[in-house]
Amino acid sequence: MLTTLKTTYTDTRAADLAWCLGKEPLPALAVLDLQLDRAEVQLRLLGASHQVLVEEGSKVCSETVACIPGGSTPLPLGVAKRVGAWEYEFAARVETLSRSSFAGRAQELLALVAEHPQGLAGTFPGSPHAFTALLAQRGDGQVSWRTWHAYPQEGRLVATRTRVGVRMTAPL
Repeated sequence: MLTTLKTTYTDTRAADLAWCLGKEPLPALAVLDLQLDRAEVQLRLLGASHQVLVEEGSKVCSETVACIPGGSTPLPLGVAKRVGAWEYEFAARVETLSRSSFAGRAQELLALVAEHPQGLAGTFPGSPHAFTALLAQRGDGQVSWRTWHAYPQEGRLVATRTRVGVRMTAPL
């Protein structure tokens, strides 16, 4: 699903993004509710980027990557930790692209997410390449999602990948 977000462009630099686990639901500009097997997943576009809420039985996980004033951790390259009964893994990377490469990559990602039944993307007013996009899936007993945060004025694209669920062990 693709939507135009009705807000000002809040997080204008990739370096402004922060990461937080366990935050209560924040006001959202667009929401996509998904049922992925037994997991209820909510993809949320915020004025300041994204939030994903996952609930399965009594297990709950809330991830926020956004410009959050005070009390948040700068965007880490990677995190692995237990969240209740689940294993949580997060990875982020920042790509710097030329103006023409950025436009092409933005169009490619928006098309991918907009046409996916488990995808949510929102463009910000003022630039067709300023967007946040999320794509969720379920597999091997885990819920995973990928996100992209585009900063065309810097030529930067922040991509994240998250997985939460029971850790799968290799067979002996």
